[in-house]
Amino acid sequence: MDIETKVIEIIAEQAVLEPSDVRLESTLESLGIDSLGLVESIFAIEEAFDVSVPFNANEPTKSAFDISTVSSIVSGVKALIAEQNA
Repeated sequence: MDIETKVIEIIAEQAVLEPSDVRLESTLESLGIDSLGLVESIFAIEEAFDVSVPFNANEPTKSAFDISTVSSIVSGVKALIAEQNA
């Protein structure tokens, strides 16, 4: 399974949606994911990919990890995996 598919599955699970309902341009807010759901999504991503996401739940806008859209989350995860494998 590729990274994008897995991230979409994790986000869909948090949003209680089908993966097919999650678009790359979707924002977490538009999918109905609140701050708790966001934190749970981050934990699930960390567990699924064995990475540490540089995300501060207390100050999400100041985090180095872009959570503005599903696409930006996928890109961030890909970058983390690339760094880890470097």
